Amino acid sequence: MSEHTGGRHDGGAGHPGEGSDHGTVDRGILDRDTTLKRALRLPALTLFGLVYLVPLTVFTTYGLVTEQTGGRLATAYVVTLVAMAFTAFSYAAMVRAYPVSGSAYTYTSKAFGGHAGFLSGWALLLDYLFLPMLNYLVIGIYLNAQFPGVPIGVWALVAIALVTVLNVVGITTIANVNVAIIAAQAVFIVLFVALAAKTIAGQPVDLLAPFTGDGSVTGSGAVFAGAAVLALSFLGFDAVSTMAEEAENPRRDIPRAIVSVTVGGGILFIILSWLSQAAYPATTFEVAESGSLDVMVKVGGQFLSTFFTATYVAGAFGSALTSQASVTRIMYTMGRDGVFPKVLGTLHPRFRTPVLAIAIVSVISLAAELISLATLASLVSFGALFAFSVVNLSVVKTYWVDRHERGGGAALRYLVAPVVGFALILWLWTSLSSTALWTGLAWLAVGVVWLAVLTKGFRRRPPEVEFSEQAEGAIPRH
Repeated sequence: MSEHTGGRHDGGAGHPGEGSDHGTVDRGILDRDTTLKRALRLPALTLFGLVYLVPLTVFTTYGLVTEQTGGRLATAYVVTLVAMAFTAFSYAAMVRAYPVSGSAYTYTSKAFGGHAGFLSGWALLLDYLFLPMLNYLVIGIYLNAQFPGVPIGVWALVAIALVTVLNVVGITTIANVNVAIIAAQAVFIVLFVALAAKTIAGQPVDLLAPFTGDGSVTGSGAVFAGAAVLALSFLGFDAVSTMAEEAENPRRDIPRAIVSVTVGGGILFIILSWLSQAAYPATTFEVAESGSLDVMVKVGGQFLSTFFTATYVAGAFGSALTSQASVTRIMYTMGRDGVFPKVLGTLHPRFRTPVLAIAIVSVISLAAELISLATLASLVSFGALFAFSVVNLSVVKTYWVDRHERGGGAALRYLVAPVVGFALILWLWTSLSSTALWTGLAWLAVGVVWLAVLTKGFRRRPPEVEFSEQAEGAIPRH
């Protein structure tokens, strides 16, 4: 089956299955006078996803997962990358079918109906609402470590205010900030790799230790539990899918950006975790939440530790910026469709951004200092893994069942690969801590109650996106 990418919109009527990307979204999906601004091409989309991942996010849960796995952090990242790669291909397939905002909510709605779509979006909201909060928390933790006189909460509040203003101004501003953030992290990574390699060369090192561990924790269960927490490191590819209505050519560029961000980010995480544990083979830390600082001091002294804090905080700021942008786009989509109050589906007349949704996320993020880092990380992963599992199933339903795509290649892409992805994600999901599972299930229960209210006791279908004929014909049929 050939991929269809469409072209630039020049005002023509277009035809089902071969119209422009702009025509697909502008007619029948969005209000013509209040459309999101199309400004992102492949490089900007890839940068958006990479900044959302935060290349240095490997150090966010470094101490926590290293202790949990007995020093097998690199192995845990390999497991997570394999699971995420299958899911990334599923996202790429679904965004070619429905190149609009909404992510897993939209895909599940079109594949399984509005009720399933709502619950998928509700689960995804859990991690999207908490991810900005997670970034504000680590910003406060690391800046407080550098400047003990200023409380964690003050640093978090300053970050929230700055991110809110930048998100209101618009997506083009965010893209420009992303370039500077990625550049700073790239410089740090090059320096860290060089110093870590020098440290490893100057001491006896077991090069397989970052994969085999020190024997303090045995069994594959600990590795999968650690891998489940690390799922939050890969949310960048889902974030890219939420920018479909702000991409110039969503069917072509977003699938490419999704795969590039997932594979490239995963390989980088594995390399950095291996270098860190090889240079500093400790598997326990005095303060697990900031165990990465011990690595920096070992590898490059106080200079590297300070440099790391600066670039890490910048990366966390960039992730907060992009994660808040993504969750507000999801809220905007669900408000626009009537799943949430309609007022959330409106855009600011000047900036053309969802200002009310941005404000709500900022208020929720004020609770950053009230929740522990470990709990936040697990809760973010819960929502992500739930949504990822449904997206894998959506590929099977959309292409194999509804579109009747057949043949060896289609069977591999639209049946075998997504089923394997679903099984791997389910395994990771059930490996989360009991606290994360019970809290996440409680969140889903609240979602079921709201769905019952919304649908008058499940007697009616919840509102969902109305696609034009072009959007429905986006997938060529044989």
